[in-house]
Amino acid sequence: MKTSEFIEEKVLFEKAIEVLMNNLGPVETSRFLAISEKKRMESVKRHRLWQSGLDKDTFFNIIFKE
Repeated sequence: MKTSEFIEEKVLFEKAIEVLMNNLGPVETSRFLAISEKKRMESVKRHRLWQSGLDKDTFFNIIFKE
């Protein structure tokens, strides 16, 4: 079995974009790349909502089992 080698992130990104562009075209490639950005925003929003209802002392007591 061959040893795996990692390629540089820049090269990986360029190859991935090329594959997407060749197979999906510019519009669908752009939509695909935007998907993760939208999900990131949703997770941040969800986390902030969770934090807003959080009682710090209760949370720390549960985590650190005082």
